[in-house]
Amino acid sequence: MRQVVNVSGLMGIVLAGGQGRRLHPLTADRAKPAVPFGGTYRLIDFALSNLVNGGLRQIVVLTQYKSHSLDRHLAQAWRLNAMLGDYVAAVPAQMRLGPRWFAGSADAIFQNLNLIHDQSPDYICVLGADHIYRMDPRQMIEFHRAIGAGVTVAGIKVPIDQAHEFGIIEPGPGNRIRAFHEKPALPPPLPDDPEHAYASMGIYVFTAKTLVEAVTEDAGEPESSHDLGGSIIPMLVSRGEAAVYDFADNQVPGVGERDRAYWRDVGDLDAYYEASMDLVQVEPIFNLYNRDWPIYNWLPAPTPPAKFVFDDEGRRGQALDSLVSPGVIVSGGTVRRSVLSPGVRIREGALVEDAVLMDGVDVGPGAVVRRAILDKNVVVPGGIRIGVDPELDARRFRLSRRGIVALGKGEVVPSDLDG
Repeated sequence: MRQVVNVSGLMGIVLAGGQGRRLHPLTADRAKPAVPFGGTYRLIDFALSNLVNGGLRQIVVLTQYKSHSLDRHLAQAWRLNAMLGDYVAAVPAQMRLGPRWFAGSADAIFQNLNLIHDQSPDYICVLGADHIYRMDPRQMIEFHRAIGAGVTVAGIKVPIDQAHEFGIIEPGPGNRIRAFHEKPALPPPLPDDPEHAYASMGIYVFTAKTLVEAVTEDAGEPESSHDLGGSIIPMLVSRGEAAVYDFADNQVPGVGERDRAYWRDVGDLDAYYEASMDLVQVEPIFNLYNRDWPIYNWLPAPTPPAKFVFDDEGRRGQALDSLVSPGVIVSGGTVRRSVLSPGVRIREGALVEDAVLMDGVDVGPGAVVRRAILDKNVVVPGGIRIGVDPELDARRFRLSRRGIVALGKGEVVPSDLDG
């Protein structure tokens, strides 16, 4: 498909104000888009990288909930070329319309219409900040322009037993949306594929005039949820102004068949964990090493290379099938199928398997960590076993539905062995 060459007249809005309750304890002290992922990234880096790689470099990020670490990350990592008019700007709830927070994603845009009026774009790409994927937004924008819709929604097939977690699209003739159901209890399957439904990815391209008029009208409806998926998209579907873009048609440079059309909504601990494990396979399901469409990151402090020490039987420092970030020291311990963030320490005789360890985690001598997510600066005392005894883990820590142990930032690990 022909791509948009002239990106003037385009604007990106990233919705980054959600609390992410289902991702607790990782969101106990930070906004969901600021949650670390893949060792050296934040969740928001994936959405922003797609926009920037696609030439959309006038971007506002609407923040609200516990946004300090997110604001700092944007200020430090996402400084674009101001001389050329490029920017990524964090915009907190400004209460321009009175002393109230955003009531939903549509209300967040309505309360910030001044940003749209100042920029005067023709088309606006609106997307969430907490999905893992690669996408060239220019192709979707060109599709939107060609079809002449008021809004185009990116769609992807999902298993029918998971479809109740998403907005579900019923496609009609000519790529129009016939019906839209926000998280239905009984999602309708695809007519030609009863095992799957067509889910909204939370990625939208709006004609600017349509978006402004829709959120303004919605703001005057007291019974509305004031949400894009719950209010705006159904409104535009009912008027015949909504189209669907098939994410499977998007062609991204450097993407192979294995990670083509990859998209993960890391809405809860299990989804976050599974997306993390997708990174560590020999042939990763999602490949961070694609130089043709990079995911950008930035380490805020000088960080030395990773280091592996001791080559003696019984205390060999090694990491296998794992992502190892700068500043990591594996000192006589063993790591398998895990993600190690900057500054992690694995001490002598420790074993880490199928785990995600964030910045500054310290695993003591002889400790075992399996099927776990440890947030920043957690210290695991020597000899402690995490992810080995489900009953003991349930008494001490938070467990996901699928038994993944999760510890929050700086959470204290009991040092007694018998609980």
